[in-house]
Amino acid sequence: MLGIFSGAKMIFIGVILTAVVGGFLYVKGLQKDLAVAKENMIKMEQAISDQKKVIEQQKIDFEAIIRANKELVEQQNKLTEEYKSLDKKFNKINASGKKRDLGALAIKKPRPIEKIINKGSDHATRCVRVAMGEPITEEEKNATKKSQINPICPDLVNPSYVPY
Repeated sequence: MLGIFSGAKMIFIGVILTAVVGGFLYVKGLQKDLAVAKENMIKMEQAISDQKKVIEQQKIDFEAIIRANKELVEQQNKLTEEYKSLDKKFNKINASGKKRDLGALAIKKPRPIEKIINKGSDHATRCVRVAMGEPITEEEKNATKKSQINPICPDLVNPSYVPY
C-alpha cells in the first residue's frame, strides 16, 4: 500500500510541478506579449504624433494656398479691368457714331499715328520693366498730373497719381 501512495504522491507532485511550470511559462509568454504590445503602442503614439505634425503643416500650406489664390483672383480682376480700359481706349466710337479704324487713320495721317504708337509702346515697355523689378524714378514717383503719368499702367509706375 505504501507503494501506491508513493506512486500517487509522485503523480500528484508531477501534476503540481507541471501546473507550476506551465503557469510560469504562460506568465513569461504574457510578459513577452505585453512587451511587444508596449513597443507597438510606443510606435503608434509616435506615428500619431508624426501624423499630427503633417496635418498641422497641411493646414498651414492650405492657408497659404488660399491666400495666394485670393491674391491671384484680385490680380486677375485688376488685369481684367485694365484690359477693359485699354479695349475701351482703342475701340472708341468717333463723332459720326462709327468705331475708330486705326488702320484708316494711319493711312490718312501716318506721322501723328506713328508718334502715338511709339509713345504708347514706350509706356507699355516701361510698365513691363517696372513689373519685372526695375525701380521707379523720382519723376515717376512724384507725378501727379495726367500729362506726367504713364497712361498704360499708372497704378504701377505712378503711385502718387490720383485720377481726377
